[in-house]
Amino acid sequence: MAARGCGGMLRLVAITLLAPSAALGQDSRATVAVMYFTNSALVNHAEYEPLSKGIAEMLITELAASPALQVVERDRLQKLLEEQNLSGTGKVDQETAVQLGKILGARHMLMGGFVIDPRKTMRLDLRAVDVETSRVEYVETVSGKAENVLELISTLGARVNSRLKLPPLRTTRHAATQTSKSDQLRAVILLSRALNEEDRGNVSGAISLYREALGVYPQYDRAKVLLASAEKSAKPSVAQ
Repeated sequence: MAARGCGGMLRLVAITLLAPSAALGQDSRATVAVMYFTNSALVNHAEYEPLSKGIAEMLITELAASPALQVVERDRLQKLLEEQNLSGTGKVDQETAVQLGKILGARHMLMGGFVIDPRKTMRLDLRAVDVETSRVEYVETVSGKAENVLELISTLGARVNSRLKLPPLRTTRHAATQTSKSDQLRAVILLSRALNEEDRGNVSGAISLYREALGVYPQYDRAKVLLASAEKSAKPSVAQ
């Protein structure tokens, strides 16, 4: 359900996030934040729901490859959504997204959704909103087989980068693998589920899902990075 009437009422508790945002504001690079994608799958809706975060995470990874771009990390967005009691509301409206962008220190907010039809065709829709003017800057759409989700996200990232008039991204080259495209999609869903578990504080559950994703797709670099991070955070702190 869309978050309503909260565009001008973001709680002041979010002031705790302004310090890192200020550092972002001093950076001359374009600054982008990626909202979670809205799930509009026409089939297996619940199965694909975790992709809301997963697609955003993968797009952030693509955009972060540009040295000319400053990308807000997903965990900062998640923390802010939780602070504002928006993490469980589903779709966030444009006005609220602009307010979130101001707190995060982002100049551009990327919002979008995905559709998967009965033929397993996926369409990714995205619009970029200028935080300073609240206007939609541009819209982008890419589509193809759902099992090609990684390539679709790479294409979307390249188009966003081009719209920002930045040097071309270093194209993500997925390692040669015998893993089928359908299993790659399964691995992305598992990674997306792991993100949800981490956000709930269930680090052990997230670790298990990251490992499962790598069992399905051993060359999945982002899963390796997130698994290492989760395992590090799961280690008991050393007594001072």
